[in-house]
Amino acid sequence: MDRPTDTSGGATEGDPPAVDDVEMTEEATVHDDTELERTIGLVGGLAIGVGTMIGAGIFVFPGLAAGEAGPAAALSFAIGGVVALLVALPASELATAMPRSGGGYYFISRGLGSVYGAIVGISLWLGLVFASAFYLVGFGEYAGAALAEIGISLPGSASIALGVAFGVILTALSATGTENAAKLQNLIVGFLLLILSVFLTYGSLDALGVFGAESTPETFAPEGQLAILTTAALVFTSYLGFAQIATVAGEIKSPSRNLPLAMVGSVLIVTVFYVVTIFVATSTLGSEALDGFGETAMVEVGREFFGTGGAVAILLAGLLATFSSANASILSSSRAIYALSKDALLPAKASEINLRYGTPHIALALAGGPIVVLTATGQVELLAEVASFLHLVMYGLICIALIVLRRNPPDWYDPDYRMPGYPLLPAVGAVSSFGLIAFMGRVSIAVGGIIMVMAVVWHRYYAREVRLRGVL
Repeated sequence: MDRPTDTSGGATEGDPPAVDDVEMTEEATVHDDTELERTIGLVGGLAIGVGTMIGAGIFVFPGLAAGEAGPAAALSFAIGGVVALLVALPASELATAMPRSGGGYYFISRGLGSVYGAIVGISLWLGLVFASAFYLVGFGEYAGAALAEIGISLPGSASIALGVAFGVILTALSATGTENAAKLQNLIVGFLLLILSVFLTYGSLDALGVFGAESTPETFAPEGQLAILTTAALVFTSYLGFAQIATVAGEIKSPSRNLPLAMVGSVLIVTVFYVVTIFVATSTLGSEALDGFGETAMVEVGREFFGTGGAVAILLAGLLATFSSANASILSSSRAIYALSKDALLPAKASEINLRYGTPHIALALAGGPIVVLTATGQVELLAEVASFLHLVMYGLICIALIVLRRNPPDWYDPDYRMPGYPLLPAVGAVSSFGLIAFMGRVSIAVGGIIMVMAVVWHRYYAREVRLRGVL
């Protein structure tokens, strides 16, 4: 986490221009003479993206997705991957032009103005809150299943209680320092990829009949084509992590080459893992059985292949994955709050740094508190869809911001990488991102819409007034 020299929320020397109340124009100039040491190579960039995305979704979603769309859920994950790819390219260009904390919020606020910045910033904060709650509910389910495996049966509500408790613990740990978080994350990701690679290789060969086992015969899309799109909207939460690479753009070696390769490459790798996982799971047990097992369906797939040892391995991987995803999302949510506070879209207190631990303790509390409350609801699909809704809005606006900045570039806009296919690809990316929202549940759209309206009202009656008073 960056440590500011000014915790008042004001601009300091070397900062880029503060976000305006109107669209930024070419008069805006970036005054930034500070350069971060570029120490992260292509492999490191890929690890960040893959590590954020290979998480809870791959262990929690298969049962839910198979229940919604059958084996065609594999196509749903592929659609989500394509939408993510269409956003990864413009995000890569914007990241090399604006390598700052805040990611998508920063790009949009500087490209489209503070109203859109407020909508996206607050949506990013709360979108990560909903995503973290989804991951923690999954953690509770896997923790309950792990205890059941050793003979300790808990009531259904106990799994939710475990998720809530772990949310409190993770927030508290994040507030006491994050120096070793990256190393721990890399170890977890390496372990997860090892387990998944062995499991999916064996499962794919088995499904294809190499070992003489027969795949479960089933109609590819038993619920129809519409279900494929609605499921794609549901599982898009699995692709929320690739944009995290943009937050370290200033530390990527050879950014014009490695940044787009890392962002696009991480999406491709994760998409393959998700599609193969659904193929293996539905071929092994069938969609109806997977749906019955719910959030821990992958445990039963592991048991089918390797007995109790396979179930234990998947349980361990699922616990680590949900831990990893929740931890990364809590930290990212606090960073979004920090960026909003520095731009005076939230009170300056929110960007305060704890002098003992060097962490934004107020921002972490503003992230962790709502996460714990939402985890207690246990509403897996609603949490996942609202998180997807809020991020899809941000992704669509990222594509639009690139088009706007390309058409009328400010003096400071000088990206090291320029995406191909302009303006067609960013336009398709924007339409795809917004279009996927139409296939979400009405309640999820309503909750996401209310959050966006609240962001506009907040901007109008707080942030804008603060600017007019000159409090920056």
